[in-house]
Amino acid sequence: MKIAVVTDSTAYLPEALKDKYDIRTIPLSVVFGDESYKEDEEIKPEEFYDMIRNIDELPRTSQPSIGDYILLLESLKGEGYTDVISVHLSSRISGTCQNAVSAGDSVEGIGLHVIDSEVACYVQGFLALYAAQNKDYMQLEALIDTLELMKQKKNTNAYFIVETLTNLQKGGRLSNAQAMLGSMLKVKPVLEFRDAKIVPYEKIRTRKKAMKRVETQFAKEMEVHRGKPVTAVVIHANCEADALDWIETLKQKHPEVKFQLSYFGPVIGTHIGEGALGLGYTVYDVDTDV
Repeated sequence: MKIAVVTDSTAYLPEALKDKYDIRTIPLSVVFGDESYKEDEEIKPEEFYDMIRNIDELPRTSQPSIGDYILLLESLKGEGYTDVISVHLSSRISGTCQNAVSAGDSVEGIGLHVIDSEVACYVQGFLALYAAQNKDYMQLEALIDTLELMKQKKNTNAYFIVETLTNLQKGGRLSNAQAMLGSMLKVKPVLEFRDAKIVPYEKIRTRKKAMKRVETQFAKEMEVHRGKPVTAVVIHANCEADALDWIETLKQKHPEVKFQLSYFGPVIGTHIGEGALGLGYTVYDVDTDV
């Protein structure tokens, strides 16, 4: 048995880390008008945020096609892989998981095991990293069962602070009146994944207070997980300096936690907007060093 690990581009794992553990990536795309760009391959985050500031309508986002996935599976089969563990962003916000399943049904001679992470971004990446780091030491069935336990909210969790309501309004998720009211009140929604969907956790008046609220909740959860090998990640939407400052604050309060820095790329950034911050973690032991 030879197992490959695949994730999609919204995990936003560093290239060096994917190379280290041979994690393959299938990209999602953003579409500006008639032009489609595969994220991290044909458009970088900085370019994306520059482009999105100057448009009135949000770009569209596009999942990998079934055909693209079939080509990847055929390539992996040609390399001698017998099975593929494929970790993807939540099936409640993208059809990527379903397209992967459909592709797996179309390719004979290789077993495809799709994991719906029920989250996104680097927090989703934790599952792919765990799979890649343990695939040679665990039985396939046991590893899949462990990933299903790992993704449970009590073991892997995340919170997101949206800096602006503009993208939510542009995407039709808020009326103009609601967006204006939110701007006037300086509301900073704190979001979470619940039942694999992005839902409001709490509305806070300022970004600083929103960050404090997330810190308080994170501290409560760290008390529950005291003694476990927690790895956390701070994620930013084109505001790296703010993310680095937050990491330093969190490190001082939680010296036992290993913190990483990541980013919201074009696909996720389309929906949450520039300036957003996220804090996520897993209690499973993963190596994030490059």
